Amino acid sequence: MPLLFVLLSYLLGTFPSAYLAGYLSTDRDIRLMGDHNMGAQNAYRCLGRGWGLAVFVFDLAKGSLAITLALAAGLSPGWVMFCGLAAVLGHNWPVWLGFRGGRGEATAIGVMLLIATQPMLIMGGLGLLVLLFTSSVIAASAVMFGLLWLAVILYGLPGGVVAYSIGLPVVVGLTHFIRSRKNRL
Repeated sequence: MPLLFVLLSYLLGTFPSAYLAGYLSTDRDIRLMGDHNMGAQNAYRCLGRGWGLAVFVFDLAKGSLAITLALAAGLSPGWVMFCGLAAVLGHNWPVWLGFRGGRGEATAIGVMLLIATQPMLIMGGLGLLVLLFTSSVIAASAVMFGLLWLAVILYGLPGGVVAYSIGLPVVVGLTHFIRSRKNRL
């Protein structure tokens, strides 16, 4: 049964909110616009504030919904976290779109909001401040995810959650690195 929820989480992650926003607003594939990323930041830049925020909310919700369903099914904490990872992987590499998705930041935020609520809220607030002062999503994400593990430790959460608060952002960071290199080539 846990593997079924992992698969369901992956499929939830594949919901192409930015792709749909691109077609609904401009009748174009967002992966052919801006930085070619299928995520909230590119939607914000290419489609406007409203579309960007809508994509962010949908992408965040994908991660949160995967965790909510896993918790409702009574899965163990390890399987719950695996479902969160699957949602991020689904966002980053959606089977429906040739495995060309986003970077997973908003989906990972949605996952972490339910895995480590207080630390993620604090780091999310800090990330938002960085974004407001620098206008850099990359800097905001680096601060938010880069310090999340410390907040998780300070809140006394279990070691598995600490490891997850490091590992999930590493997936996001590696995806960003891989996609950035491809866009430069």
